[in-house]
Order: sequence, then structure tokens, then C-alpha cells
Amino acid sequence: MTVTHRKRTANDAEKDIAEAGVKYHCDPCSQNITDTVRIRCAVCSDFDLCVSCFCNGTELGKHKNWHDYRVMEQHSFPIFDNDWGADEELLLIEGATNFGIGNWQDIADHVGSKSRDECEAHYLQVYVNSETWPLPDMHRAFDMDPEAVSARKKQRLAMRVNRVPAPAKAQKPMTSQPANHEIAGYMPGRLEFETEYENDAEQAVKDMVFSEDDPPEEVDLKLMVLEIYNAKLSKRLERRKFVFDRGFLEYKKNQMMEKKRSSRERDVINNVRVFAQLQTPEDHEKFVDGLLKEMQLRDKIAELQEFRENGLTALAAGQDYLRDKANKHTSLRHITSRDGSSHDRRNARPLPPRMAVDEAPSPRGAAASGKGAPVIRKPANPLNIQNAEGIHLLTVPEQALCSTLRIFPKSYMIIKEQLLKEHARLGGLKRRQARELIKIDVNKTGKIYDFFVEAGWIQNSDA
Repeated sequence: MTVTHRKRTANDAEKDIAEAGVKYHCDPCSQNITDTVRIRCAVCSDFDLCVSCFCNGTELGKHKNWHDYRVMEQHSFPIFDNDWGADEELLLIEGATNFGIGNWQDIADHVGSKSRDECEAHYLQVYVNSETWPLPDMHRAFDMDPEAVSARKKQRLAMRVNRVPAPAKAQKPMTSQPANHEIAGYMPGRLEFETEYENDAEQAVKDMVFSEDDPPEEVDLKLMVLEIYNAKLSKRLERRKFVFDRGFLEYKKNQMMEKKRSSRERDVINNVRVFAQLQTPEDHEKFVDGLLKEMQLRDKIAELQEFRENGLTALAAGQDYLRDKANKHTSLRHITSRDGSSHDRRNARPLPPRMAVDEAPSPRGAAASGKGAPVIRKPANPLNIQNAEGIHLLTVPEQALCSTLRIFPKSYMIIKEQLLKEHARLGGLKRRQARELIKIDVNKTGKIYDFFVEAGWIQNSDA
């Protein structure tokens, strides 16, 4: 027997209404015997013959004409529903067995004469919601003419052909662009991420099998594992929906918005992003806007207080003060850049928003301080490195040295490694060599050099 499973399309349906579902063909002559009586060999596996080949005693392969046989007739009469024949019931059960409950489109293609909605509704009504569940109602009787049943079946097929929608226009397939796939780890064609929440949740259930020999305790344990797995799936869907609803996948749009904000504003937004799960998008946006507005007001208040401390009472004078202050900072950066290195500048902390009174330009200009008056600058405050990265790798004296020199632990470790390597290579190290090797402030290099000499880590070659 040659069994053909094929899906119906609009063109195929228009060609032949009867071509639907499973097809049976005579194995010797390949004639279509789907809609007629056929002979099935009881010895050979899946071997069907038409009536002509059976009468002629045709043999093929291992099949012999003396094998036992069964006469297979068309069972188009209804047994559970007026619109469903026995042959369609068999195809429905066979399709559900092969494709699984829920794959109604594949089951409908297997039945051939029913749509997916009709297959689903009939299965739920007859087999699931039956009063004699788990069996359907086996005592129903129908008094119908087989020819009338066959005519109704052909009529349903004709109506189904008329409902076949026109083929949809070919659309450009959705591709995973770099912004959605390589950067965000998102696969738009599947609406999934490469790494999901609880990504290993399936490991606990992938090999689970329910057997009739399982004791009740093991069944309860497996059901509990499935409940835990379902809970993880629900949380995964919640997080995925949250990402979709908040527009986190719009990488370019979010990137452009972040570029328009200052670093302080970005820090505020990133710090409160964790609260977005507890708020609606509108409430969270209002919450963030309120925090940014508060930060702007605090900065403005601090600026006005600084004006008042320097004796400024007019906004115009305050603007001149800010301009002079910015020019002074620019000059200081040019001076320090000659002695400092790019590495030291990257690790230096930004200037505080408020300058000391003696560092700020006088509101009355240079004449207020007098000509030739020396400028006395306060020593820089020690740097707070208690929460700095790598602090646990330093001894207490080293921590005090870094705090005094305002050097972060990671930068200090790099300087220490370079000096000790050079000392081991040369067998000694001079102060001048240390200054040439470490391109930072020479005063800081000298203090670090003296500290290493006192600790006995390097030998002073100048002595």
C-alpha cells in the first residue's frame, strides 16, 4: 500500500475536491483505491490491492495470492456525529496519535475533509466532554442513507474549497539585524532570547517520563517538578513581556536618547531602573523625570549659594563668575597635562561642583588681591578609597599612601609592578630612573620611590 499525506492548498482544492487526507493506492498497479473497496493482505505489512488485481491473483515481492486477506470497505456512516463518518473518526484518532493533541492543523490535514477548528471542536465535544468519559457515547444510533452521507461529505468539501483564501503575497522574511541579535542577544523571528531567564529550567524535565509502573510517591514528585517548571516559565514570560513593553529592544533609539543626557542623568536613570518592574511605564517615566528635576533644582540652588558666598547678588555677575571659573579650570588642566599621564587623568576623580573660596576667582578681578600677592593653595584632601576596587590587595601603609597621593589602588598596583620589575632587571633603581619610567607627577613618583626604599623593596642606587 502506498499512503500519501499531503496538505491541501487553494490550487490543489480547485483541481480535485476528493483529494484530501490519506490516500490509498494499489501496490501492484498504483491505482487510487481511496474511495472504493480495497483488499488488505493480513500477512504482509501495509499491502493493499484493488479488486481487479486481487481477482487476477497478482503477486508482488513477498506477497502471495494464497495469503489471508481482509475486505476494507468505506465506512462513511456516522457513529458519533451526523457530520462525521466512521472513516473520518478513524483518521481523527490516527492523526491525534501521530501528531499529538493540540497540533490541530496537522490533524486536519490528515483527515482531509475537516478544518482545524472542526477537528478541535469535535474531539473536545465527543471524546473529552463525553458523559461516558473516557469513552465516547457508544450507544448513539443514526438512521441515514449511506449515499446521502456521501453526498453531504462531498458538499462539505465543495464548501470548503469555496472558503479557501487567496494565497498571501510573499513577504520579506524577518532577519536578525545586528541591533537585535548580536548586541541584544534577541532573535526576532522566534521572539526569544539566546539566554532566557532560568535558562536551564528545561534540564529538570527533558528526560521525565510517566510510566504505569510508577509508584504514587514518584508520580507526586514528578508533578511537583512540573509545577516548579511551569512557575519558572511564567516568570520567564513576565520578564520577556516586560522587555517588549518597555521598548528595551529598540537599541538605536535608546542609544540616541542616552547620548542626549549627561553622565549624571544617566547614572540616575540606571540606578532607579530596578523600580521599573513595580511601576507602569507612565508612572516610571514620571518618577524618573521628577528625580532629574530634583537634581537640576539642587544644582541650581548650590550654584546660587556659591554666588552668595562670593558676594554676588546679580545673575549677570554670576554668569561672569562661572565663565572665569571655567577659564581657570581650563588653564589648570593644560598645566597639569604637561606633567601628568593619560593613565593618571583617566583614573583621577572629577572636580567637585563647588570650589573652595580661595580657589575661586575674585568677583572684583585680580585687583582685589593686589599685584604680586602670592597665591596660597590649600593641600588636596586625602582621597577616600575605602570602596575602591583592589583596596584589599594593599597593606595599611600602602592604603594611607594612596589616599594621601590621591591614587586609586589599581593605578598604584601598576606603578608598583613596573618599579619592582625595573629594579629586578637593573639590580637597583635611581630616583631619576623611576621618574622617567612612571609618567605622572614627579612629586608623587618621588614619594612612592621613598616609600619603597623605606619598605626595603628596592635599593637606592643614588647612595
